[in-house]
Parts: sequence; structure tokens; C-alpha cells
Amino acid sequence: MLIIIGYVVVITSALAGYVLSGGYLAVLFQPLEFLIIGGTAIGAFIVSNEIKVIKATLKSLAQLFKRSKYNKTLYLTLINLMYTILTKVRQNGGLSIENDIDNPKESELFKQYPLILANPQICDFITDYLRLMISGNMNVYEIEALMDEEIETNSHELAKPVDAISSVGDGLPAFGIVAAVMGVINTLAQADRPASELGELIAHAMVGTFLGILLAYGFISPLAALLKQKNTDTIKILECAKVILIASMHDYAPQICIEFGRKTIFANERPSFFELEKYIQEVKDKNATQTENSEP
Repeated sequence: MLIIIGYVVVITSALAGYVLSGGYLAVLFQPLEFLIIGGTAIGAFIVSNEIKVIKATLKSLAQLFKRSKYNKTLYLTLINLMYTILTKVRQNGGLSIENDIDNPKESELFKQYPLILANPQICDFITDYLRLMISGNMNVYEIEALMDEEIETNSHELAKPVDAISSVGDGLPAFGIVAAVMGVINTLAQADRPASELGELIAHAMVGTFLGILLAYGFISPLAALLKQKNTDTIKILECAKVILIASMHDYAPQICIEFGRKTIFANERPSFFELEKYIQEVKDKNATQTENSEP
């Protein structure tokens, strides 16, 4: 929704300023300029990216128009899941969660946290490293290094669509100049026409430069910036899970581990200490009630 509002503000501001200064909107309607600029930009995008990057970029563009799922509710769910798992491990040993992490979709533990199951990236990150932790074959520093490598790999992968969109945005002013130059060439080829007609042809040609710059800085580059922000949210939740798991490997109590994770969350999504404590207690009470009701 904010993207649409932003685009409306960009278009309204540009056109209103143009009209109020005495310009005529009809002059700006140049479909062939759009064809030249848009076609060359799309062609350059195809040439400069592999098919997997093109697919990832198109998928990312669709995600831009959806509300971010990385909110306080998701973080509370993640932290509570981690607390439940670490408490179970502390009380019953690492083997007690083996079935849960091997098949989380069928696990009664994970089924209590549908938001995590709905996000395969987070779910796989947690289960993969819990599996390594209970195997006992890797120390904390090796696992932390592996986590950092995976998070960095995910970050690089997410950056590819951003770079692709940014490249298109950077190129649009140049493609606008191409359209303008072609318009000027066309005008010079008709230099025998009256001055009033030549002036109109030159005006049409200059629309290309205007469109290239407006599309670049008013439409495409802002999308790249927004996608970069959303990618940061995706990485941040992995870092939160990482900090909790590493703290557990250092043998801190589950309550301390989740506090470490809470501190890594951005301020807008970070629950307060008391919010987190209250949420965990509510889930405990709910689970206890369900257990009592299920008993014969």
C-alpha cells in the first residue's frame, strides 16, 4: 500500500509542478519513448542476469507489495519455541528432541508454532543446528563459524535481486538519453520543416530524458532500497536464532539464552522483557490446560 501511495505522490508532484509552471500534459504522452526506454532496460536486465537471478527478482518484486511477516508476533513465537526446546533439552537431554527436529511438520512441539513451520528458512536453520548440537561432534566455535557462513551466504543470495533492480535503475537515465538522442536525430532529419514543428519534435525528444530520470529515481531505485530493507529483516531473525543457540552451547539457562536473542532484535519488533515473560507464561498455561484436558 505504501508503494502505491509513494508512486502517486511522485507522479502528482512531478505533473502538478509541470502544469503549474505552464506546461501541457499532452506533450508528455510519448508511448514510443516508453517503448525505447522500457525495452532497452528490460533487455539489459535479461543480458546482465542469470535465469535464477531473474526468477528471484520477479519473485522478490511480488513480495514487496506484501506486509512484512517479520514482526513482533513472529519474534515472540520464535523465542518461545527456542525456550521450549532448550528447556526440554536441559531437563531430558538432547535425544529428547531428536524426533521433533527430524520431522518438525509432524512434531507436536513444532505444531504449537505454526508461524515458524510456515517459514521454512527459519525452521530449517533451527532444526539443522540443533541436530549438529546434539550430535556432539562439533564444538561451539565450529558451529558458530558455520552459522556465520550460512547467514552470509543467505545475505549474498538475497542481495542479487537488489543488485539487479539497482542496475536497471542506474541505467534508466542513460536509456532516457538514448531515446532523447534518437528523437533529436529524427528532428535533424526533418530540418526543412517549419520552426514551430521542429520545436515540437525537440520537445518530444526531451521527454525521453525526463522519463528516464523519473523512472529511475522515482520508481525503480526506491524498490531496490525497500527490498534491501526487507532482506535485512530476513537475516536479522536468523541472527536472533543463532545467538540463542550459541548461548545455549555455552551452557546458559534457557531464560538467559532467549534474553540474549531478544537483545539482537530491532527496536520496532523487539518485545520488552516483561512482554516476553508474560507471553511465555501464557503459552505455558495454555499448554498445561491442553494437557489436562487430554488426560482421561
